[in-house]
Amino acid sequence: MTKAGSKGGNLRDKLDGNELDLSLSDLNEVPVKELAALPKATILDLSCNKLSSLPSDFCGLTHLVKLDLSKNKLQHLPADFGRLVNLQHLDLLNNRLVTLPVSFAQLKNLKWLDLKDNPLDPVLAKVAGDCLDEKQCKQCANKVLQHMKAVQADQERERQRQLEVEREAEKKREAKQRAKEAQERELRKREKAEEKERRRKEYDALKASKREQEKKPKKEANQAPKSKSGSRPRKPPPRKHTRSWAVLKLLLPLLLLCVAGGLVACRVTALQQQPLCTSVNTIYDNAVQGLRRHEILQWVLQTDSQQ
Repeated sequence: MTKAGSKGGNLRDKLDGNELDLSLSDLNEVPVKELAALPKATILDLSCNKLSSLPSDFCGLTHLVKLDLSKNKLQHLPADFGRLVNLQHLDLLNNRLVTLPVSFAQLKNLKWLDLKDNPLDPVLAKVAGDCLDEKQCKQCANKVLQHMKAVQADQERERQRQLEVEREAEKKREAKQRAKEAQERELRKREKAEEKERRRKEYDALKASKREQEKKPKKEANQAPKSKSGSRPRKPPPRKHTRSWAVLKLLLPLLLLCVAGGLVACRVTALQQQPLCTSVNTIYDNAVQGLRRHEILQWVLQTDSQQ
């Protein structure tokens, strides 16, 4: 049998007023759901069973005032056992408990407690003492509550200390992160400034190079001779065929002299009847007639004829 009622019985049949007796039921599991449906059962007897643990939802049975868990195999109580705030009487005789949950300190209404025959921690065992009569059991409840409150306070202080340590560590991490970010910003700022300086130097070098290139034509212009009017110097005439012009200048007077001599010979000598002179005289006459048609040359010719 694992649960009460598995043999066909009903928990309501075992309810006597506000007391529910499930002792000696060979239970190895608590029927929490069935118990929750009986809020009138403020006294619950689960002694002399095979319970090795209590489920977490057992702590939801806050209507319990008296609870007997003696002579089971409980090795520990649920961490939130302190939710049973209405509990006044608790019997944990002859189990396998070593410690109690810290939430035990919340059982402010606990007036009676028996922890005999458990392998308790020596400190807890010394605090609990014996529970051989009503007075000792009441003292056990009071002393254990005070002890668990002190343990709870110590744990709270330790928790606060741990939180403070974590906060300090977090502050250090944040400060370290801020310092790292500031260092990275400074590095980026320095790199940006260096890049800007490099571009500025490149710009200045390019500008200086352009100025040098612009100065070269000016220097060449300044070295060239200038005319009186300030205009650009004329280019020197091309020197091609210089020797040909010199020879032509020497031969031209001789050529003209020969032509003039031939013309005179053909006009005034007996050679004028020769075929060659006839052609020369015809060309000369035609040229003179053509020149006479021009008014200015005609005047010149008239002046020449008068002379």
